[in-house]
Amino acid sequence: MDKDFLSTVSHELRTPLTSIRGFSQTMLNSWDKLDDETKKKFLKIIEEQSNRLINLVENMLSVNKLQTEKENLIYKESNLKLIIEPVISVVKNTYSTHKYVFEHNENTPNILVDRYKFQQIMMNLIENAAKYSDEHTTITIKTALVGENVSIKVIDNGIGIAKENYDKIFTKFSRIDNPLTRKVQGSGLGLYITKNLVEKMDGKISVQSENGQTTFEILMPVKSVEDQARARCSQ
Repeated sequence: MDKDFLSTVSHELRTPLTSIRGFSQTMLNSWDKLDDETKKKFLKIIEEQSNRLINLVENMLSVNKLQTEKENLIYKESNLKLIIEPVISVVKNTYSTHKYVFEHNENTPNILVDRYKFQQIMMNLIENAAKYSDEHTTITIKTALVGENVSIKVIDNGIGIAKENYDKIFTKFSRIDNPLTRKVQGSGLGLYITKNLVEKMDGKISVQSENGQTTFEILMPVKSVEDQARARCSQ
């Protein structure tokens, strides 16, 4: 890993660890003086910061794999509806004030992907849409066949992204500075991982943002198992 990577990771790890240690010490030293409501509040913070650490470590491991070894992808013909619906349920449980609309075109063919990795991709995009948009707004997920590709779009109505930042958001540790992103915790690794995984599975990802509406679109080629096998053999 390069020095900049290690430096940023060290900073990202230190923040939640400091919170966990601080609130744990306060509870241990002042247990009898704290009321039940305060204890619950402190424990909730410890839980949130622990989850933040877990997510950061998982993202770091994913980045390390992307940088140091060939990703071992297991390709299977996959139904997008069966991949996306469980992801929406998970995100909805955490960001319950948003409305989620899934417009799945039943004529959309299956795609040939690593199901686990593609679910990780969709989790990153849909969770980001919820994180970086205002409460009570709508997040729309659309699937369709566009030419020889399957299109998957995730649309939110939130902070928007300036055109000059379109490429930047897909780089490591990149976070756009505005009031909402300052409130939301994140490592800036999710979209970097997402882009790399999409491209490893021969897909493309792009972003368009206008008037506060942001659309991330993934285009995956329609392939058969035989097509995929031939492509791998020719590499």
